[in-house]
Amino acid sequence: MTLTSPHLGSSEAWTDARLLYALEEVVEKELNRHLKVAKDWMPHEYVPWSDARNFPGFFEDGTVWEPEQSKVTDIGKIALVVNLLTEDNLPSYHHEIASLFGRDGAWGTWVHRWTAEEGRHGIVMRDYLLASRAVDPDKLEQFRMTHMAEGFESDNRHSMLHSVAYVAFQELATRVSHRNTGHQSGDPVCDRMLARIATDENLHMVFYRNLLGAAFEIAPDLTMQAVRDVVVQFRMPGHGMPGFERAAAQMAIGEIYNMRIHHDDVLQPVLRYLKVLDIDGLGPEGLKAQEELGLYMGGLDSEAAKFDEKLAARKARMAARAAH
Repeated sequence: MTLTSPHLGSSEAWTDARLLYALEEVVEKELNRHLKVAKDWMPHEYVPWSDARNFPGFFEDGTVWEPEQSKVTDIGKIALVVNLLTEDNLPSYHHEIASLFGRDGAWGTWVHRWTAEEGRHGIVMRDYLLASRAVDPDKLEQFRMTHMAEGFESDNRHSMLHSVAYVAFQELATRVSHRNTGHQSGDPVCDRMLARIATDENLHMVFYRNLLGAAFEIAPDLTMQAVRDVVVQFRMPGHGMPGFERAAAQMAIGEIYNMRIHHDDVLQPVLRYLKVLDIDGLGPEGLKAQEELGLYMGGLDSEAAKFDEKLAARKARMAARAAH
């Protein structure tokens, strides 16, 4: 596939403002497509309200929370808290993308629509966790306050192209994390709720992935460099939350999100769909970025293979212990 950039002289001619203007029609087209396929849904319909009881405090009949009150698995609880705290930071995410993409025209319409759809995810997850008593409500609120009070600054806030590249991968990563959490939760109600959220996240990924494809057509070298930087330095937006490293390690072992999943189910699908490693006609900087991206993906695959071996050995040890 050969892509050529417009006659704007050098890559330096592509400022964020020019890119936003050049991509406005694509944003409008993708927004209209999104609005046709996205389905409105009611968060309250996914919550098991009949399982809910009062908590102590103002209510004399309140029941103290106990871990055994929920059917959700231990790994499901850990992942649900991580996923919810990530969704909780929506005000910061909105500020980031509204500052980068603007609040006018198709860009602004998308920013507000995306924020409104994402808002449902935090609402339904918190309601589910409290109604089903899946986690300690006091700790959940303390974690939320700590995480949100620290604020959030994107690693990619310096560049509109880097931000588009990041969210193309991150929305898919979030979809995969929610979907796998549902599968591992041990509760069909939880699984159904997270499947609904994952459907939204997939549509968001498609929007940003298609926008990234359009960016490759108008500014291939700059876009390739942005994708290279984002993939090599990728971090989930929840990295600043309390206890994230430990929770991430447990989620990796629990096969909710790990290196193999990140390589196979998040990075590869987007790169393959856009044929990123096959794009030709690049300038020196774009070609260098493409080569470095290919090398990184090969290295990540090798690291994932080592992780797979360790995980298989761990499972074998646990099975042997259970047999005795």
